[in-house]
Amino acid sequence: MLLLCLGLTAYFAFHTLNGRHGLEAREKLLERQSALEFEIQSLEAVRAKLERDVALLRPDLPDPDLVEGIAREVLGFANPRDTIVMEPAAPL
Repeated sequence: MLLLCLGLTAYFAFHTLNGRHGLEAREKLLERQSALEFEIQSLEAVRAKLERDVALLRPDLPDPDLVEGIAREVLGFANPRDTIVMEPAAPL
């Protein structure tokens, strides 16, 4: 009877530490939670920036600086008053 009780105690002690819902699994979940919370904060910052940019692009009166920035970066346009310097292509 004593041997059976010791065996059951050892079994439950092992699974308390290493089992699917044990202490090691809890530590891994807490680490993952911290990583995901950091990722959520960074994604919320990106979302806030995108919401601000969308608000500036209202169809009734878009922000001229934002429209110009999009035209320069995305479309590759330049202002007619800009000076453009082109470098010669490197020989192959």
